[in-house]
Amino acid sequence: MFNKSQVIETIEMVEKEHLDIRTVTMGLSLLSCVRGNARETADAVYDHVMRKAQHLVPTAESLSRRYGIPIVNKRISVTPVSLITAAFPAESGLIGGALDRAARELGIDFLGGYSALVHKGTADYEEIFLRTIPEVLAQTERLCSSVNVGSSRSGINIDAVRLMGEIIKETAELTKDRDGLGCCKLVVFCNAVEDNPFMAGAFHGAGEADTVINVGVSGPGVVQHALSFVPDADLTDAAEVIKRTAFKITRAGQLIAKEAAECLGARFGIVDLSLAPTPARGDSVAHILEELGLEVVGCHGTTAALAMLNDAVKKGGVMASSRVGGLSGAFIPVSEDIGMIESAEKGRITIDKLEAMTCVCSVGLDMIAVPGDTPASTLSAIIADEAAIGMINNKTTAVRVIPAPGKKVGDSVNFGGLLGRAPVMPVHQGDASKFIGRGGLIPAPIHSFKN
Repeated sequence: MFNKSQVIETIEMVEKEHLDIRTVTMGLSLLSCVRGNARETADAVYDHVMRKAQHLVPTAESLSRRYGIPIVNKRISVTPVSLITAAFPAESGLIGGALDRAARELGIDFLGGYSALVHKGTADYEEIFLRTIPEVLAQTERLCSSVNVGSSRSGINIDAVRLMGEIIKETAELTKDRDGLGCCKLVVFCNAVEDNPFMAGAFHGAGEADTVINVGVSGPGVVQHALSFVPDADLTDAAEVIKRTAFKITRAGQLIAKEAAECLGARFGIVDLSLAPTPARGDSVAHILEELGLEVVGCHGTTAALAMLNDAVKKGGVMASSRVGGLSGAFIPVSEDIGMIESAEKGRITIDKLEAMTCVCSVGLDMIAVPGDTPASTLSAIIADEAAIGMINNKTTAVRVIPAPGKKVGDSVNFGGLLGRAPVMPVHQGDASKFIGRGGLIPAPIHSFKN
């Protein structure tokens, strides 16, 4: 049995080391909301979310007070909207608006699921849906969108990859008065998972129960603090310290998840034990890597250090809970990690190095600002590269990139809050448009044929 008294030792972590429950995310199925037209479906979706999630924020706040652990975000994920609007895809924005309105009225921070799964092919209705994304993200505040363009079992849908480069450009242009903020709410996946509580990529998978609670815990500051006590330990011992720390963090997350699910009459889904940083000093994955002995994140040795960190976090979490899932690992978003921000501002970390790091961590090229005049084909090529890493290595990878309108290398963008700020980073100037323009499907690797 899980002993609630074990959470007591986390108090110092909360007060001094930035431990928090990053999100309590309620997953909701919308399949029962489909009606004969878009307006009726939107009304049904709004009513369903309002009814099911009406107690989510008060419950999270109550648990936070009871256990003294901050719960930073209260979020909702829903069935991919492209499945709900297949009969009227051009009017998908009505459902997006209804979801955003419900999130605002409930006090939900973000709602994910304006999504499509097109990893093996893009149906006509899905292409129409995808083209609604820029306008919907520009007109909503809390709604997030994700698109899965590849998997290890099916390959990479390059037609969808090409289209997503264009959609990212359009989304940035429609939100140019906010430094391309719409792109912060849009992520392109390979091997997307159904139980991810983190935005912008959360959606409620078709294989999930009707109502599920997934919790994302985070503790980069806790891990860095623990490592500061063993400055001369070898890497084997350092990995043990990380594992023990991840165990404690995950136990706290499981307590909150189980209690929240019980209070809300929902199924307990998973605990995602990702180390998710914030722009606050003392809450950085980059600084963990520097604590391990790197002069600055991005120098040679960074990928090896990140691989060790990611593996140790997973091992510690798996021992603490039988329901670890989501994206569990270490995130490396540039704009949301003060160490990454400072390294990028100095030119010490590049997109190429970040791409190499994504081979060994969760999840991908995340919250990276690039020049506003970057061609759509280059954005598509960046997505294709990252999707290939995920496909070949049988892991989830993603791209959340912001072509900052009117900005060039050396400028910066500022999104505020957890989204942080980011220097505009250079991209390669070589033209990939012919490659992307070929379209078709990059075939799945041979290891996909397991059965």
